[in-house]
Parts: sequence; C-alpha cells; structure tokens
Amino acid sequence: MTDCLVMPVYNEEPTVAAVLDAVRRHYDGVMVLIDDGSTDSTAAILGARDDVRVVTHRLNAGYGQSLIDGARAAQDAGASRLVTMDVDGQHEPAHIPQFLEALTDGVDIVSGSRYLPASGKLGSAPPDRADINRRITCTINATTSWGLTDAFCGFKAYRLASLAGITLTERGYAMPLELWAKAWRRGLAVVELPVERIYFDHDRSFGQDLDDPAKRYDYYMRVWERALDEED
Repeated sequence: MTDCLVMPVYNEEPTVAAVLDAVRRHYDGVMVLIDDGSTDSTAAILGARDDVRVVTHRLNAGYGQSLIDGARAAQDAGASRLVTMDVDGQHEPAHIPQFLEALTDGVDIVSGSRYLPASGKLGSAPPDRADINRRITCTINATTSWGLTDAFCGFKAYRLASLAGITLTERGYAMPLELWAKAWRRGLAVVELPVERIYFDHDRSFGQDLDDPAKRYDYYMRVWERALDEED
C-alpha cells in the first residue's frame, strides 16, 4: 500500500524547511509539495531537497487548486492513501501515522478537528474565523448528520479509491466545502481525530475581498449550495 503526503505551499519561507524535517521524523513515504506561485525563497528551499517532489504553479492558482493538483499527483504516483497538511506550523506531523491507521475499510475520510475535547490548544483562533467555522460546520451537519466539529481543518487523510469519480473544481479556500458536499452525496464515511489548535499569525490574509468575514461566509455558502446541486 503506497501513501502520499501532499502539502500546498505559498510563501512559506519561514516554516517550510522545519516542517518538512519534522514530517520526516514520522513519515518516510512520498511527499508532494505544490508551490502555488511563491514569490519568496520557498522554491529555492524546496529545490535544495532530494526527499520531496515539487509541482510548481507559475502563478498563484489558489489553495483549492493546489489540493486538486496534489491529489492528481498522488494518483500518478500510484498512491492508495493520501494525507494533506499545511506547512505553516499549525499541523503536528506526529499525527500522520494515526491518520493513516484510521483509514480502515469502513472509513473513507479522516479529518482533523481542532475543537474536540482532546484537541490541544496553543493560541486563540481569530473570533471571526472561529465563528464562521462554527456556522458552516453546523450547516454541513444539518444536511449530512456527520456530527463534524471542524469543517475547515486542512489536516486530512483519504482513501483515494473512494474519491474516484468525484470532480472538484473550486480553486479557492472553499474547496473543502465542495468536497464535503460531494462526499456526502457519494455516501462516504467520515471520522474526526483531534489535532492541536495552533495559531501564530492572526494577520494572515485570505486575499481579494475575503478578509471581510461577511463576504467570506457568503462565498463559502455559495460553494456549498452549488456543490450540493451539481452532478459529478
């Protein structure tokens, strides 16, 4: 069974090398980094390593597009299981084996949650992000009855065979909502595992006009509702 770890990267010069070193202490499989048009020294840092594969977007294409391209690269590498995580220091690589082990025959997606009782905490989530996460999570649960506690955690594991035939097109930060909608329509089984809630940078931008919480919430809801209605 081949595993692949995919990590979107955009201007992560301060953290990417340390995160990759930390990952290698817990995971020795294929790693694919999607460099989403970085303008700092991220590309040079990745290029100096011989233990990662790099897919480069010439221009910034979006977080969702990076995950879509990463999943495609995992499939091309012959992987049967996929793990996704961020490289900004907010995800603890020690959980990777646990996420892979949780992909049993009856589980298609393992999703990290920063809001389970066992989730650790370092720093506080910006209030607008926590509020939007809570509202969107409640919306998803009202449709799916999954009982999620964290709709937006990027630390996940997937059985790639379960995703076959699911077409994802959302290029931005709302791509996870498109995935949730289509996974529910496919009847996939989802479990959550606790991960740490770590926040260092409260000034991180969503880009364009999405730093406005009301506009960001409306964008998420549009993508969710559209994905529920779309045919694969």
